[in-house]
Amino acid sequence: MISFSCISPCKLNLFLYITGRRPDGYHDLQTLFCLLDYGDMMHFSVNDDKEINLLTDFGFPKEDNLIYKAAKMLKEYTKSTKGCSIAIDKILPQGGGLGGGSSNAATTLLVLNKLWNTNLSEDELAAIGKQLGADVPVFVRGKSAFAEGVGEKLSPLELPKRYYLVHTPNCHVSTKAVFGDPKLKRDSKKRSLNELLNQPFNNDFTPTVRKNYYEVGQALDRLVKYGPAFMSGSGSSCFVSFNEKADAVKALEDFDPQEGKSFIASSVNLSPVLTALNEFLN
Repeated sequence: MISFSCISPCKLNLFLYITGRRPDGYHDLQTLFCLLDYGDMMHFSVNDDKEINLLTDFGFPKEDNLIYKAAKMLKEYTKSTKGCSIAIDKILPQGGGLGGGSSNAATTLLVLNKLWNTNLSEDELAAIGKQLGADVPVFVRGKSAFAEGVGEKLSPLELPKRYYLVHTPNCHVSTKAVFGDPKLKRDSKKRSLNELLNQPFNNDFTPTVRKNYYEVGQALDRLVKYGPAFMSGSGSSCFVSFNEKADAVKALEDFDPQEGKSFIASSVNLSPVLTALNEFLN
């Protein structure tokens, strides 16, 4: 039996602008994805019984879980006769804007593609991932990237190494509800990446989320004493960056664990999944 474990990393949206609403009801975005060296630990083992076993209980049917869906779609697409068991040490919050579920799905596609020897290309895996969610392709490709469209048009780029203090307050932000808010800003000017990188960053979701979730406003107001503070995705996680890890560790002391989940992580330009797979295969 082949077994493999790796971190399924989270992401931050360093900026996020909504440039319009599409005829299909989705929204066009411009956002900068930054991958972190922090996330859920996933454990895979391959077997020959053809079954996909999700060993971790999420409290809802496995058929509704993105991990199971990703494995099943890969199996059906490739007609693989192999099976697997998957377990996860879940530490990323749901509804936090960190892309945990999307990352778990992408990690499943990347790992099983290797362990099952199905040998799909990155483009094929990203196409499968897109059917599972708009954020899945960036985790499949495994690189920090500038994204447009609904998030599927990706341009990889190298970001300078920074340390991020991330705080997720004790509230769950509904992405659907935020997108449905009539006062949500949807008309940001579409700009080039160079323009966006050379102006102060912003997140168009922030005013709407602050209005409806006071805990997010509290988090941003506490973080801003250390530098520009932002919300990731549609919330609720908020973050601030540091040049030195020691400064981030010191700032972490300001956050009471009872008020939410906080952690410190470093930005990475290559996903820990790809790094681990390269080491495993070599």
